[in-house]
Amino acid sequence: MEEMLWHKHKWPETVKKSLDYPNEPLFALLDNITAEHPEAPSTLYRGIAHPFAEVKDHADRIANFLSSRGIGKGDKVAIFMPNMPMYPPVFFGILKTGATAVTCNPSYKMGELNFQLKDSGAKAVFVFDHPVFTPTGYGAAKGTDVETIVICSIKRFLPKITAIIGGLLGKVPKGDSYEEGTVFYDDIIEQYEAKAPDVSIDPKEDLALILYTGGTTGTPKGAMLTHHNLYSNIMQFDEWVQLEPEGGGPPEKLKPGVEVFVGALPWYHSYGLTLSMLASYFMGSALICIPDPRAGKPPMSDLLADIQDNKGSILHCVPALYAGMVNNPTVGKYDLSSLRGCGSGAAPLPPELAKVFESTTGATLFEGYGLTETAPMATANPSLKSLRKFGSIGLPISDTYVTILDLETGNKELEQGETGEIAISGPQVMKGYWNQPDETAAVIRTINGKRYFLTGDIGHQDEEGFFVVSDRKKDMINVGGLKAYPREIEDQFFEHPKVAMAAVIGLPREDDPTNEYVKAYVILKEGETATEEEFVAWAKENMAGYKRPKEVEFVDTLPMTSVGKVLRRELKEAELAKK
Repeated sequence: MEEMLWHKHKWPETVKKSLDYPNEPLFALLDNITAEHPEAPSTLYRGIAHPFAEVKDHADRIANFLSSRGIGKGDKVAIFMPNMPMYPPVFFGILKTGATAVTCNPSYKMGELNFQLKDSGAKAVFVFDHPVFTPTGYGAAKGTDVETIVICSIKRFLPKITAIIGGLLGKVPKGDSYEEGTVFYDDIIEQYEAKAPDVSIDPKEDLALILYTGGTTGTPKGAMLTHHNLYSNIMQFDEWVQLEPEGGGPPEKLKPGVEVFVGALPWYHSYGLTLSMLASYFMGSALICIPDPRAGKPPMSDLLADIQDNKGSILHCVPALYAGMVNNPTVGKYDLSSLRGCGSGAAPLPPELAKVFESTTGATLFEGYGLTETAPMATANPSLKSLRKFGSIGLPISDTYVTILDLETGNKELEQGETGEIAISGPQVMKGYWNQPDETAAVIRTINGKRYFLTGDIGHQDEEGFFVVSDRKKDMINVGGLKAYPREIEDQFFEHPKVAMAAVIGLPREDDPTNEYVKAYVILKEGETATEEEFVAWAKENMAGYKRPKEVEFVDTLPMTSVGKVLRRELKEAELAKK
């Protein structure tokens, strides 16, 4: 890789600029670690460790079953379940047939799931056995190409006494009824040999995953990610994250077989799938299954307990979850000292929140950046405290190029320091959007011989090569001809001692609809009270005139995606509906 500005200042000395990637299918992650450490713990759930050998055994049986149903290379198979122990064997089992996995948001309603099943052409779907998931799966499959529905119960993965008592008392979740022709996960494991079909995979061309994105801004698009896209991104993450040892000395990579990954982010999403679930197989590390990170009383208490009880060391979260953890009134009673490396992404990380989290846990927290289309990791702050820059999204990781393009055409590279659209090139960039060549062409550019993906995010590169995101193109607020960026304003709100969460939108002025003003929504920390006038006055002292919110509304919750991104669009739509 050629020398770039970001290599010359704070690039970690022990991180390679370029890596050698094996020409292997993604399911080799599971096969390789099972061959080396078959009895080492893989998924951890309710106090039980399921070894790699068990995950591979189940994956091979699932692949055998799917193959017997005529599913093979080029076919699509969907997964509709939360972070459960069945998820990894189902995912790898699909890939072992040569088919492509379609991971579906477990919070989706019937119509949303129906769209993804229909659009992807999925022939089968694995559904969590549950009073809500099961009927949703059945209903969503109607009018699609789905011929096989597999219902996956959690019962076999529970401690025996819990499963027995739970079954007797009706506390183990299950569907109220099952349609004729339904296949059950347990029957597959008991009736099919652990023998996956022979399949030839071209890692750079063959799809491992179709992951839908853009549903918060319009019709969802299926990002096509190859085996190589995902495999390379796991290796890039493994190379990038190097931590300072407790006793001092040179930085060390994460420890294979020693780290415990906390599966707090949903595995249907690229962030949780690649950097938690798949990374744990690359590193031969245990993975805690967290179906709902917000569970517990008060909220997120279950997550804190899981980290403590399982000695979780590697955690990937979004800022909303980190804020929830540090603002949990009982956080002090949990021992979180096992946490070492914590990544934040999918939404801007307020610097003040990062500092509070680190002081609470003792872990190192660093912000990264990427998108579904980049598998997802593209840039990250160094995991060494002396090198990172709060408020930035860091440096491009190994083998990754990032440039800033003009907003008008998306074809002209801008100079360092100029603001424009962020574009990314690297082995992790998607093949394109499923069945949408025009959408693909709109976001792919070839510049100086490199294939770039246009992110839709606005930002610039500073003098040391760090990239800074201003905001999404669509979220810019036009205040009297000046551009105010919600992220920048929200970061300042997090510095206020009473603020737990904040979101900012732009609304049209009544006297001039082409002009906008800023409105802020604030969730106060528990026990705090405040007035709108108090915050408007505070903003006057801390922000330039065009950034100051004209209105401040106190709310109990904010609309969010399942991975913790605030849905500013919903806030704006609700406001406009009032007018």
